[in-house]
Amino acid sequence: MLAAMRAAGHKVFVTAPSLDDQTRAFLDGLGVVWREVPLMRTGTNPVADISYARALKQVILHDQIDLVLGYTIKPSIWGSLAAGWAGVESHSLVTGLGYAFADASGVRQQALRAIAVQLWRAATARNKTVIFQNKDDLADFSAVGALSDRAKARLVNGSGVDMAHYRRSALPEDTHFLMIARLLKSKGVREFAEAAIKCKASGMTATFTLAGFHDEGPDGISSEDLKRWESGGLRFIGPQSDVRPAIDACSVYVLPSYREGTPRSVLEAMAIGRPIITTDAPGCRETTRDGVNGFLIPPRDVGALVTAMQRLASDARLRGAFGQASFERCADLFDVEKVNRTMLAHLGLARAEACETVLAA
Repeated sequence: MLAAMRAAGHKVFVTAPSLDDQTRAFLDGLGVVWREVPLMRTGTNPVADISYARALKQVILHDQIDLVLGYTIKPSIWGSLAAGWAGVESHSLVTGLGYAFADASGVRQQALRAIAVQLWRAATARNKTVIFQNKDDLADFSAVGALSDRAKARLVNGSGVDMAHYRRSALPEDTHFLMIARLLKSKGVREFAEAAIKCKASGMTATFTLAGFHDEGPDGISSEDLKRWESGGLRFIGPQSDVRPAIDACSVYVLPSYREGTPRSVLEAMAIGRPIITTDAPGCRETTRDGVNGFLIPPRDVGALVTAMQRLASDARLRGAFGQASFERCADLFDVEKVNRTMLAHLGLARAEACETVLAA
């Protein structure tokens, strides 16, 4: 997306916390100007969040930004408010509704949701457009009052995937299930691990690999649970700077998430030609046609996940057919070039009449 903005003739700035040397060099290579802005990614500290918004406002004014695009929850909310304070056009890309919307059954969850709704409502009131990655998020967002003007809503097929970078590869003969995600309960990590242990205990000769980094938020998986799962046969390989080798090595990709915007890891696995097991949940169901390129299972259902794993483990021909269908569906709907064209049109940046300055927070 940043490269597409640059190719359209725009001057592009990005903000992010804790940029490492590799990321800085990558952004420099794109011709993108980066600004490091402290952000408490998880948690609900209002002092830290308002400080973040003020820092964004300073960047907007200092770099004479014309348009702000917020990507993910906190940058969208606080970036939109900062843009409003600075008198600048803003847009939000809603990549998922987040932990506060995942399960509002507890008192804490209900309080978090109420706060999130009010913050989103204030942010979207300042946005020119609010871009969603699936229809369910748009419907739920509107239903709770987080978007008062539905005419601002736009849809896009996820963030897209670079199919030249995630090249298709042959399916391994052995059965190897892979999940890549932050170690969060709402990503379905617990269900994947418990299903792996059950399959192992039943005598299935398959590999079950989990990749991803620990998350310190309230939804995080404990190290004790991870150790227990590893002792039961789960293979944990930690975070991966390049996920392609892990996907190449797997024969089935699994993401039993409770809710997503459009899960990027699933799109990457589809581009590489892998069958998918994911949930019949918002965002996830957009990627997979049940019985065509994979299986859709109910969220939080370990038994259904075990059944889907057993079906694919026992049928190499089905794995091949699903992998082919995944590749074709990804090329048709989720190729990043197609997604970028849609995004630039929504943002009014498809052609640079004048060289606008864009901030992607």
